[in-house]
Amino acid sequence: LNFYSLQDQFDNLEKHTQWGIDVLEKYIKFVKERTEIELSYAKQLRNLSKKYQPKKNSKEEEEYRYTSTRAFLATLNEMNDYAGQHEVISENMTSLITAELTRYVQELKQERKSHFHDGRKAQQHIETCWKQLEASKRRFERDCKEADRAQQYFEKMDADINVTKADVEKARQQAQIRHQMAEDSKAEYSSTLQKFNSEQHEHYYTHIPNIFQKIQEMEERRIVRIGESMKTFAEVDRQVIPIIGKCLDEITKAAESVDHKNDSQMVIEAFKSGFEPPGDVDFEDFTQPMKRTVSESSLSNSRGDGKSEPKFGSKSKGKLWPFIKKNKLMSLLTSPHQPPPPPPASASPSAVPNGPQSPKQQKEPLSHRFNEFMTSKPKIHCFRSLKRGGAGPEDFSNLPPEQRRKKLQQKVDELNRDIQKEMDSRDALTKMKDVYIKNPQMGDAASVDHRLAELGQNIEKLRLEVQKFEGWLAEVEGRLPARSEPRRQSGVYEAQNASGVNSCAQDRESPDGSYTEEQSQETEMKVPATDFDDEFDDEEPLPTIGTCKALYTFEGQNEGTISVAEGEMLYVIEEDKGDGWTRIRRNEDEEGYVPTSYVEVYLDKNAKGA
Repeated sequence: LNFYSLQDQFDNLEKHTQWGIDVLEKYIKFVKERTEIELSYAKQLRNLSKKYQPKKNSKEEEEYRYTSTRAFLATLNEMNDYAGQHEVISENMTSLITAELTRYVQELKQERKSHFHDGRKAQQHIETCWKQLEASKRRFERDCKEADRAQQYFEKMDADINVTKADVEKARQQAQIRHQMAEDSKAEYSSTLQKFNSEQHEHYYTHIPNIFQKIQEMEERRIVRIGESMKTFAEVDRQVIPIIGKCLDEITKAAESVDHKNDSQMVIEAFKSGFEPPGDVDFEDFTQPMKRTVSESSLSNSRGDGKSEPKFGSKSKGKLWPFIKKNKLMSLLTSPHQPPPPPPASASPSAVPNGPQSPKQQKEPLSHRFNEFMTSKPKIHCFRSLKRGGAGPEDFSNLPPEQRRKKLQQKVDELNRDIQKEMDSRDALTKMKDVYIKNPQMGDAASVDHRLAELGQNIEKLRLEVQKFEGWLAEVEGRLPARSEPRRQSGVYEAQNASGVNSCAQDRESPDGSYTEEQSQETEMKVPATDFDDEFDDEEPLPTIGTCKALYTFEGQNEGTISVAEGEMLYVIEEDKGDGWTRIRRNEDEEGYVPTSYVEVYLDKNAKGA
């Protein structure tokens, strides 16, 4: 079958081929929009991956040391590669389909225009031949009629006896002329007819079939081309499937690498303090008529009863509450938690019956006080550091032993790396200087001496820093038990933490609900010496910063307070921090808080300046 059978449907065939081009352009538009979708999808995937990437030098970056977060990071990276494959799809579809078909459509339009132009030209030619044939035929018909009329007129004239011989001859000659013209028209008509028949045969059996054949081939090429483009459309997707599969395999592999045990171990290593939990708290018998104090047996064993059995188990030494020294623990439990009483209205306490009373309060359970301190201390510590504008002590004494050891080790490693960089720079400059000495034209050897001296000084400073931190590290590691044993808090560590604890750990909440600073309260607590006390053999009492004179008698009935008599001189060991209480000492065993308004304080200038 061919389009020749549609030779009488030239106009419909022209419309159909135009529809075919429209279909091709529609498919090009479809593929173009698909490439735009792929690019947009790839861009969104990349933005999504970038959005959840950890920020450099931030806390988020530290969190990605766990296997679960590393797997998530691997997923983000693979999603980035996954997005790249969609970009490849877009690029390949653009180059292999959109660009090629766009160029082909332009060629197709030109070819179609040429073919239909040839068809119209052939049609016009055959129509012209037909018109010529019709004209020749009409002329032949007219001449025949004229010759017939001329013959009839001649015969009429010849039969009429009244007509002269000259008129008859003239009519005869006119008839002959007309007959000759008819013969000429006949010959021309015959020739034109033969020519038309030949042109018509050529038109319908040669020209038109050739043109329709070309149109058919053009249309079939268009159909084949759009089919091949659809196949390419699928192949472009299929080509990236293996790479996308590898991306998904990597995501699966990363997910399978998640190790919950390892993550748990890392959490333990990151936050392990080295302390052990405290032992049981003994029962406090309030039925006996005695001053309420903290159960001594909960902190140490009595030496007077001759018993050596510890209360905390077989290893009581070193088992403390985190960040708390024995005297500070006592101060926390016995410090006043109410505003101090106002001074007496009269100059003498005798004007007031029974004198001023120490603050009364509803005593909190011991366990509540322990828990409150243990949970709030680290936050208060950070709060104090922020208030002072610092980042903590240089020796990390504000941290638990295990965390402090890690920080010190990291600092030592960091300093060693800096030393190595400086040494590499020095070696490079030394080689450069040697080259300058051997080849003076390349540079002045003296020009690097200043830099070499600077590097030497930097290396020496860094080495001194390393020695300092290694000393602290050795100090910590010397007090920590073997890594396989449970870590315990050492008294020496707490001695090093004295400044940090005195200034930060005692930021507690005052009775009015606000935080007061540096209230490391030590109270009069006579605890019998046991093995527990060995941890604090190296502790020294707080230094005195001045003296004070009691203006009124104060009976310290609350935990953490101390009784004073009017006119008594005592030592000041801690100023009033805004809560209305001053910490004083009578002797080595007796110290506590009294209302600031009850005493007149005389601070030493050098102590106050320090």
